[in-house]
Amino acid sequence: MNTDRGITEETETRELVHFVTQQTRFALISNILQHPKQLPSMYELEELNPSVSDATVYKHIQKLIDAGIVREVALDDDRRRQGYPWKFYGLTEKGRTFLEEHNLLAAEETLQQIYETISDKPEKMVKYEDAPRPEEQ
Repeated sequence: MNTDRGITEETETRELVHFVTQQTRFALISNILQHPKQLPSMYELEELNPSVSDATVYKHIQKLIDAGIVREVALDDDRRRQGYPWKFYGLTEKGRTFLEEHNLLAAEETLQQIYETISDKPEKMVKYEDAPRPEEQ
């Protein structure tokens, strides 16, 4: 066995754990997990993170996409409706597996229950929650 390869993989894994557990990125992952369909729109992610600028939310989602943890999925043209979002963000298979392997999904059910208790959601957010979402791919 090549020990250099094992050390490199271990270092990469440790770096990825550190990467996804950075406060803003981990909050966004938690937002995805707590969303009723686990596919929030950018607006929903921005609303769930009021202490972070919209640009920061976008930047960190892009970093999670680049790392292969999150994917952007778009609604097919024929299912898009004016006034509703058509791009959504969810975990990739790789991302879900990685999070499970590192025990970072333990609170998934609790997160969903907390989300359900949010009573002061803006009207637009409630509308967006009911927007059509892409089918699982």
